[in-house]
Amino acid sequence: MSITGLLGVLATLGAIAIAFGIKCIPWRTPLRILIASYWFSFGVGVVQWLAIHLHIKPLTDYFAHLMYRQYINESSVWGGGRPQFLFAEPSYIGMHLFGILLPLMWLMRGRDRIYAKRLRNLIVVYAIGSVLMQAGTRIVLDSVVALLVAIIVHNSWCDKKQRVRGIAQLLGAVMLGLLGVLADSRLSSIAENGAEGDGSFFARIYQSLDPICGLLAHPWTVLTGYGSGNIINAVWAGAKHAERLLNGLGMNGSAAVGFATGMNADTVWTMCAYTSVVAEYGLIGLVLLVIASIVSMTRVFDTAAAEHGVWGKTVICWLVLIVYLYIQCENYAFAALPLFIFAASKLRK
Repeated sequence: MSITGLLGVLATLGAIAIAFGIKCIPWRTPLRILIASYWFSFGVGVVQWLAIHLHIKPLTDYFAHLMYRQYINESSVWGGGRPQFLFAEPSYIGMHLFGILLPLMWLMRGRDRIYAKRLRNLIVVYAIGSVLMQAGTRIVLDSVVALLVAIIVHNSWCDKKQRVRGIAQLLGAVMLGLLGVLADSRLSSIAENGAEGDGSFFARIYQSLDPICGLLAHPWTVLTGYGSGNIINAVWAGAKHAERLLNGLGMNGSAAVGFATGMNADTVWTMCAYTSVVAEYGLIGLVLLVIASIVSMTRVFDTAAAEHGVWGKTVICWLVLIVYLYIQCENYAFAALPLFIFAASKLRK
């Protein structure tokens, strides 16, 4: 599965390169399909939300049966009563909105204002709708981070008037983030009670802490990793160490051991791309990935053309946003990174 994930990301990059770099397919048709698909998925989420709150059991049962891991009905072990649109789980909403759609909106600036506006409207409606329908906690955090990044991208900080406007917008975004924390019960619980204030948030900590401690238990694996598909061995090796560390911090260390005991090679997950990469391929693999991405990004700066000055800032912000998003997503084959690598390498042209 790990190897197919890596092949998947290469296949996605190759497909984008063939379509737009070699065959030069007009971008309007695939963009229309993409926008229509995401609007359809949002509509499905609205139907799910209505079915949940109107207690339409046949409909909630249908969607529960449709989804591989369902969050629809109350019997869900993952926390039911939430629309998940057509995503594997609600926490991936931000990956799609800000890892795919927002960069595409940036790419449309100066090319097609109509499609840039359509993408902007889709992103705003999807994000606000997801928050209002309480689809998940991560979308609140992702929206605030993406808003901060977008403010930096869309303001010229050399211009005094825009700089003042940008600072005011950043302060407004921070205040909006604080309101989001206060309004979301799970975020408020984390703020008041620490990491254990929310079970899902705490799980993300020990799911990554187990394999990281496993690397430290066998120091040579810090460089090489445990090998493709062997995250579970890192988890088993580090569970006891993670337990002692969490207990020392005053948290429930037994959760780390319980997770390791209940997992096997086919079911283990970390929820963090960086943890997964280091556990499987070590720091060597992670450094190679970072170098490849940065080399593609720096090609943008190979030209002194004035029109590319704004793209230098945009690409850096795009990279920062991707780095943030993958903290809570371990899907190697997700299209955000291939899209970035392809677009950044072509922008100088």
